[in-house]
Formats: sequence, structure tokens, C-alpha cells
Amino acid sequence: MTNNAAVNVGLQSAMRRALELAAQGLATGVNPRVGCVILNANGETLAEGWHRGAGTRHAEVDALAQLDPGAARGSTVVVTLEPCNHIGRTGPCAEALIDAGVARVVYSVTDPGQHSCGGADRLRAAGIEVQGGLCANVGEAFLADWLVAARLGRPFVTLKWASSLDGRAAAADGSSRWITGDAARLDVHRRRSASDAILIGTGTVLADDPALTARDADGGLLPRQPVPVVVGRREAPASSALFAHPQQPLFFDGLDLPGLLADLHKRAVRSVFIEGGPTVASAFVSAGLVDEYLVYLAPTLIGGPRLALTDIGVAAIGEQRRLSIHSLDRLGDDVLIVARPLTP
Repeated sequence: MTNNAAVNVGLQSAMRRALELAAQGLATGVNPRVGCVILNANGETLAEGWHRGAGTRHAEVDALAQLDPGAARGSTVVVTLEPCNHIGRTGPCAEALIDAGVARVVYSVTDPGQHSCGGADRLRAAGIEVQGGLCANVGEAFLADWLVAARLGRPFVTLKWASSLDGRAAAADGSSRWITGDAARLDVHRRRSASDAILIGTGTVLADDPALTARDADGGLLPRQPVPVVVGRREAPASSALFAHPQQPLFFDGLDLPGLLADLHKRAVRSVFIEGGPTVASAFVSAGLVDEYLVYLAPTLIGGPRLALTDIGVAAIGEQRRLSIHSLDRLGDDVLIVARPLTP
């Protein structure tokens, strides 16, 4: 192996470690999960750090804080996201790296933020060698929800439904408890807890009176609960279970879905988990506002009119909305398909 090849392998290994560190950070809220590894001239790890949430030290600063003054001089900093270049609750990471005297910065994903971008240029202007795009595909996938929020000014939207193999989300009388089994339902609750908000329509409120909480296998509340969001022009009864939710529900008329998502983004909602019925689900699909689909398929047939989706604006086969399968898993007797829209 040539020296350059060995260095690249070492950098890739450090980036994988930085991603592992980043995964320890908060997966919700406005700030990205970022990890950092500082290497000496021999490629040995000097320090590690990660971002723990808004108001805490950024990953690069967290790693530098593990070192004595001057110990980072001449080092290589491997970080999952381009160092920021703005002053928020903390100072610019680019400036901290310049002050520390690092020789090189290698990052995976370019920061798309209007106020935080430009760190790479600032580092280069200070004479620091900068390399971007290392393990970019992995980095982009890891930061997918935050990148959507940063680039589009709206939360990452996940649409979930459970259905029979013939695509029915309920029986003809509207009953739907339970199509899937315990393992699938537990997985849904885990994913609810990992989301900033859970969204349904007023039709679901009136028909099912859901609690919209995230619960464990024993029915207890998980430590983190998503904010309930209800869409529609009908009023939810004062006795609705959602009013007992640990988080204050938010209500929207649903006439402006992009505006609704922009409003949630301003409230620091980074991810939305849609569990509404076919009307709400179809509206978001038709508007092109779904970033990920979770489809829980049960080995059963129901028939009848209660489809998981209704009209999504596809009049001819050439207009179909193609998806790519991200993962396929067995959950007890059920199957979970995770799919995302194909990018043009």
C-alpha cells in the first residue's frame, strides 16, 4: 500500500469513528449531530468530541478541550460536518481550529446553513489544508433529517401506515386495531419517541381518539414524547385523549401544508412523524412533502374500500411516484419496508 493510500484509509477509519461519536448526540431539535477526531502527524488519535445539543460545545471545540494548550498544533481534524463559521450560542468552530493551529481539516458533509456555512473557506484563507466529501454518502445518510431541515426550511417528514398485503389500512367498518402484531407496534412507538412531532388529521381524532404518546412494551410512557400536531378544520372534543398528552398539542387547518411545515420548523421541530389517515397521508404525498415512508405490512387480506392512500395526483402510469427501498425487515410476522422518493 502506498503512503497516500494508507493515509486515506486512516482518514476513512477516523471518519467512521467520528460518525460513531456523532451518533451519541441528540437526534432531535435544530442542531445537527456532529462528531470529531483529532489526529497527530502519525495518524494517532489525540482527542475525540461530539456535540451534545443546543448551547453545548460543538464537536471540534469539545475535542480541542480534551487537549492541553498547543497540543493540537499541526494536527489533522476529522469531522462529520464542515466546521461552522457563525456566532450563535457558541463561537465559530472554524475560528477555534485556526486559533489551535491545526494543519488540516477533513470533513464529510458541506454545511448548507445560510448563517453557518463558509467554514472551509475561512480555514483555507488562514492557510489550513481543507478536504471535503470524505465518506460523503454515509455522512449525508446519517444527517438526512437535519439536512432536509437546513436546506428546505422545513422538518424531515416520515409517513407511516400499517396495512394488509392488499393495501387496506382498515376494514369496511373503519376498524383497524390491530392489523399488525406487537413487534411492529413497539417499533412504531420507538420511532414516535425519536421524532420531534407526531401528526394526524381531525378525522383520526374523531374516529380513534388516539393518545399520540410513545410507549414501551408495558404501556408506560417513554422518556421522550413527540409534540402532537392535529390538521383539519373540525374541532377536537375537549375530552380527546390527546389533551392529556405530556406535550401541548398544536392545531392547523391544513389548507397550507408547506406553511404548516415552515411554522413547525420555526418552532425547532426537525422531524415529523405522520400517522394520519388516508386523507392526511395522501395530501402530503400529493404535495411532494414526504421524505421517508414506513410501511408495515401484515400477512392478511381485508379487501374493501379502506385503502392506506387515496388520490395522490397520479392519473397515468407515467406519473407514478417511484420510491427506492432503503431497508426491509421482519418484525414478528410482519414486514417493515422503509422507502424514500427517488431523486431525479
